[in-house]
Formats: sequence, C-alpha cells, structure tokens
Amino acid sequence: MNKTMRLHYILPFLFLLLSVNVMGQNKGKKLSDSALLDIVEKQTFQYFWSGAEPNSGLARERINMNGVYAENDKDIVTTGGSGFGVMALIAGMERGYITRKQGIERFERILRFLEKADRFHGAWPHWIDGKSGKVKPFGNNDNGGDLVESSFLLQGLLTARQYFQNGNEREKAIAHKINKLWQEVDFDWYRNGGKEVLYWHWSPDKAWVMNFPVRGFNECMIMYILAASSETHGVPASVYHEGWAENGKIAHVANYKSDTLHLLMQAQQTNGGPLFWSHYSFLGLNPFGLKDQYADYGKEMTTMSKINYQWCVDNPKHYKGYGKNNWGLTASYSVKGYAAHSPNANDDLGVIAPTAAVSSIVYTPNESLDAIRYWYSDKKEKLWGKYGFYDAFSETDNWYPQKYLAIDQGPQVVMIENYRSGLLWRLFMSCPEVQKGLQKLGFQQ
Repeated sequence: MNKTMRLHYILPFLFLLLSVNVMGQNKGKKLSDSALLDIVEKQTFQYFWSGAEPNSGLARERINMNGVYAENDKDIVTTGGSGFGVMALIAGMERGYITRKQGIERFERILRFLEKADRFHGAWPHWIDGKSGKVKPFGNNDNGGDLVESSFLLQGLLTARQYFQNGNEREKAIAHKINKLWQEVDFDWYRNGGKEVLYWHWSPDKAWVMNFPVRGFNECMIMYILAASSETHGVPASVYHEGWAENGKIAHVANYKSDTLHLLMQAQQTNGGPLFWSHYSFLGLNPFGLKDQYADYGKEMTTMSKINYQWCVDNPKHYKGYGKNNWGLTASYSVKGYAAHSPNANDDLGVIAPTAAVSSIVYTPNESLDAIRYWYSDKKEKLWGKYGFYDAFSETDNWYPQKYLAIDQGPQVVMIENYRSGLLWRLFMSCPEVQKGLQKLGFQQ
C-alpha cells in the first residue's frame, strides 16, 4: 500500500478522533453550572464510597491510580479525611448518589470500627490501620492521639448525628453512638497539664514530646470551637483567647493590592496561607455572619480566596498556565514530595491543586466555576479521573500525577454541597453544644 492510499484510510480516522475530542470539550462548555457541579460532586464523592477502605468504611489516606501504594497504605485510613468523607456521605445520600439504606449501612460499619479503634483520652490517631483498628504511627513520636485530626472527624460525626437523630430506630442508634464518642473526647487533657492552650498530640509512651501547642490562624480553629463546646471535657474560654488568639496577637492587618486580611497568618504568610486553612474548619462551621473580637470570618475567608486567585492571575513568578481559569494554591502533592503552596514567593512552586479553587466555591463562586469548567472542558484528559480531579499538577514541569488525597477530595464534595444547598452548614450549626460553645467564646452570628 503506497503513502497516498495509507493517508486515504488514516485521515478519516484522525478526523473522527478530533471531532470526538472537540465534541467532548464543547459538551463540557455547554453544561449548566448546576449540571457541571453535580458531575464534579458525584464523581469526587466516589472517593469516599467505592474508594473507601472496605473493613472500616473510612477514607483511605491516599489512592494512586497507578496501583502503587507506599508501605501498603491502601489499608491505612485517615482520621481527618474520614471526617470530611462522613460529610460527603450525607451529601451523597441527599443527592441520591446512594440510597438512604446504603448510607445507614455504611455509617453503622464506620461506627463499629471507630468504637473499637485505638483512642487516647478519647482522641483517635492521625492514621489508623483499617483492618485492625490499631494506630499507624504518623511519625516516630506521633503514635498517639491527634486532637486536630480528631476534631475534623468530630465535625463530620456531629453533622451526621444531627442528620440521623430524628430518624427511624437504626438512625437514632447511629446518632446515639456518635454522641457517646463525642462525649468521650477529653479536650481538657490536651491542655498538657492545664495550660491555656491546646496541644496537637499526645503519645502513650512519649507523652508530650511532640510539643506542639496550636496557635492561630491556620486550619485548626474547629478544634478550639469543639473544645469549648464539649459538655463533658470542655475547656474555658481563656484557652481560646490566650492560646489560639495569643492574647489578641492574632489580630493583624496585611494587604495584597486592594485586599486586606485581619488575621495573623502563621509561618509569615502575609498574603494568606494555603487555601485549606479556609476550608477544613468551615466545612460544618458556617463562616458567613460569624464574628468574634478578632475577625469577620466570612469576609476573611473570602478575602483569602480572592488573594489566592489574584496572585495566580498576576503570576509574579511567571509560571506556565497560571491565569483566570487556572488557579488555586494549597497543601497538596508537589513535584518533589508534598508542600503547602500559598500566594507567597517562597511557597508558590508552580503547582496548582484543583481542590483549592473547587472548595473555595462558597467564597469565590464565579472564579471557582470558571476554573472548574476550564479543567473539565479543556484539561479533562490530564486532570480528571475515577474520583474527580486529580490532586495537583504543574504545567511548568509538565507534571500530571494520577493521585488522590482524602483531605483534598473531601472538601470539594462538602463545599460544593454547601454552595448548592447549605446542607452541611445547617446540620452542624444546629448542634446545641456548638451554639453554646460559640457563645462562650464571644462569637456573634
């Protein structure tokens, strides 16, 4: 067969492939906002449904689509990411992604596991072996209770308690079990001998050697809210004001162009931290209208998101691909390991994480929707997989790993649902203990 004949057969095939690709892109561009968000929410939800560790029903720490797991971590579940996943399950039940019966069965499995899993003064460790329920050390000295990760889990569990508490007998039993687990967490113990601050870790054999008092502002605000809200092992308001807020030092003005932040960002991040700081504590805790003597949290989190967006548009480090439709810096996989990317010169490594923009949809709806549509319509082949958008990518380094992290997938489902219906916010904020805790700390709503 000569070259002319080969072209005669090949060209129609190439034209067909091109047409299919163009049609796929056009279809994504023509989707309504609601349809597009439903696709992303439903696909990402699958990380916590079909991708869950089978024995515990909880979220795997990570899933790599090439099938390679470091240190057999396909059996390792993450406490904080599972808290986000619990909230995703509620959204999935309400959206009809799974039936209510399926959801009830999964919650029963999760609670059976959590009741028997290792706990340390009521707090779960960062990682748990999904088969045995035993602690999987997160580090040499991190082999005990992790109060921050446990607080992320409790935020989800309390949301579920409110969802099930007026249901049938099985649902009421779920709510009762959650309530018991919540009441058993000894927040006061994590003051390390009565100090006016909460500590992140405690180990049964190394005690307080991690020595990590948690001060704001970062992703840990929900821990202090829950600690103040606990009716069994609560802490006084002074722990929040002296520890988290450092006797008022947390109030600090910083500007990026025309945007102003009013909270001291840790680690010298004057332009705002990685965007997970504006997500994790506010998956259940509704920031809009929430104020204390230090900040208006709806405005503050919105400003942090807008600065993140504007930094990527300005692109001061001249990375390839940054722009109005392609933005979002947060903690994620990075070209070399894992990094907390943020809109600060030393922390911007040219890596964009879709979760940053997707989960900020409650703060920057137009900018987030533009990015979601662009990635789904124009970059789907490189960025989209079984569980939604992959964790991170870099056009500068031509780096497109097919990897997922629970702590990045969960906020996408939850914040999309909050944007669409406010469901998870309404449920968590309906907790009477939380309302009392907020009042105790001097919050206005």
